[in-house]
Amino acid sequence: MSAFWHPFADMHTVQHAPFVVDRAEGVYVYDEEGNRYLDATAGLWYANIGHGRREVIEAVHRQMEKLPAFHCFVDFGTRPTLELAERIAAVSPDPGSKVFFGQGGSDAVDTAAKLARRYFSAIGQPERTVFIAREWGYHGVNTYGTSLAGIEVNRSGYGELVGDVVIVPYDDAEAVEKAIEHAGPERIAGIFVEAVVGAGGVRPVPESYLHRVRDAVRQAGGLYISDEVITGFGRVGDWFAATRFDLEPDMITFAKGVTCGYLPLGGVIVSPRVAAPFFDQPGNIFRHGYTYSGHAASCAAGLAVMDILENEGVIERAAELEAEIPAALAPLTELDVVTEIRSGVGALAAIQLDPTDETLPARAARACREAGVLTRAVGGGALQVSPPLVMTPEHVTEMAERFHAGLSRL
Repeated sequence: MSAFWHPFADMHTVQHAPFVVDRAEGVYVYDEEGNRYLDATAGLWYANIGHGRREVIEAVHRQMEKLPAFHCFVDFGTRPTLELAERIAAVSPDPGSKVFFGQGGSDAVDTAAKLARRYFSAIGQPERTVFIAREWGYHGVNTYGTSLAGIEVNRSGYGELVGDVVIVPYDDAEAVEKAIEHAGPERIAGIFVEAVVGAGGVRPVPESYLHRVRDAVRQAGGLYISDEVITGFGRVGDWFAATRFDLEPDMITFAKGVTCGYLPLGGVIVSPRVAAPFFDQPGNIFRHGYTYSGHAASCAAGLAVMDILENEGVIERAAELEAEIPAALAPLTELDVVTEIRSGVGALAAIQLDPTDETLPARAARACREAGVLTRAVGGGALQVSPPLVMTPEHVTEMAERFHAGLSRL
């Protein structure tokens, strides 16, 4: 019986038989018995460059020998922290942006939400406290993220953590406009948008939707916050979905792909407009930060990852996978348990299972594991497909074949 409490787990069952991953290389992971599995989820959406890249490991090792970490509060900093912030800003929609580092995606969302409210307080509009979020959206598990959760079961059981949050359908722009009207345009702080809903079931929306909701919130005076914890750093065939779809967001939250899981890191890219009150006026302090904000070794990992993304055509490969993955998975719809394949933006897809059987997603994920491919259940009864971006066409074929073998057992 394990003492470890697994995230998002029914511990009554899991404590007796954890699945222990022992090592990984490229697009494969291995258990302690040496069995090999194709990683169809890139860990938890993050292993964009694949597992076991020596360049990242050695970069972290060099930094750890020199200086593993030092805090970045007030005027302190480390060279990897400063350099990574510059490089991220340079590939963001606006190179004049600022970058605030945290430890992962959940605290990135909390940072963005707090900064939005603090920004409006700084410019004399403290009444702007209302955030709009979307059904099926996932924005982490910190206090703001839980309150913004569009996956209802992730909100339930906690009571109201943060007030002034309105949840609307994920694909209905008119509902956003009505929410703004109902709350009062003068009270809108912003909207959190995943260009492709991730953990809620891989649900893309038309580009026209993204522009319409952005414009509606902007016209109300609020901020458009692009949640790119999953879609950032190459997953959608560009550095960010905001770049691909020309969204010009006020803030971008990021994590996962920035270090591809080699060390924890996340943060917020802040547009010049939102940063201005804090950078242009003395004494206007954003009193927020984490012990490991700008962690030196994590930022060294981020710099090495960006080198690989830039030098090896990884982002371009994601654009190719946009067509290859759904084509390879299409035959799965011939199985009785599969109702559709959702895809269309980058290296992301969902295998939608028969929604009438609530036990099916967990059983399907287990059956696929037994067939040698790792996946997991996501919102609405689907299986996640978000493999490393370094997958070859042969890997894509193998992935689809293993999915077919596992799901055929059901």
